[in-house]
Amino acid sequence: MATLLHIDSSVFPHGASSSRSVTDAFRRTWEEQHPEGTVIYRDLATDPVPHITADAHLAGFSDPATHTPEQAAAFHARVQLIEELEGADAVLIGAPMYNFAIPSTLKAWLDNVMLVGRTFLTEDSKITGTPVTVVASRGGSYAPGTPREGFEYVQNYLQAVLGDSLALDVDFIVPELTMAPQNPAMTELVPLYEASRARAHQDAETRAKHLAQRVAA
Repeated sequence: MATLLHIDSSVFPHGASSSRSVTDAFRRTWEEQHPEGTVIYRDLATDPVPHITADAHLAGFSDPATHTPEQAAAFHARVQLIEELEGADAVLIGAPMYNFAIPSTLKAWLDNVMLVGRTFLTEDSKITGTPVTVVASRGGSYAPGTPREGFEYVQNYLQAVLGDSLALDVDFIVPELTMAPQNPAMTELVPLYEASRARAHQDAETRAKHLAQRVAA
């Protein structure tokens, strides 16, 4: 049975979040293709994982037999998150842009699952090549050629971490101009926002079907 690890990090609830609406479209399509599969869901906004601590960090570089009780507990929490990632056939991440970067809750999750010798900087990682779809929504546009292209730190960062460091197979879906309906100064951009939203939902459904077939093959 196929397993999807679905992670949302938007501070807005379902119905008010652009990234959640797209990840929901992906997940619905995935579940239609794998009705008896498993979805592991983490909502980092309502149930955040611990930010990395000195105990959790140092425990990753030492023999478990030498861990203090505090290190053992912190490392156990990290291992649980890593095992969820290792057991996934595909990963879905909602990563909205806040102040030019990803939510701190998503950064905390990444800090926990990046473990030298297990998930990266090793030739024996169980997650190598796992497909991950990132819904990188943003209030404006940071596409190549736009005035704010140089402020795009979400895709660049996540490609470096997920693709280059963790060796995952990363694909991005980018709903843009999501603030247009709320910001009077962006009213003229509403049609472009609506087109971007429709395209993102279509891309999510197409990507989910493709990955479902890939996993089943």
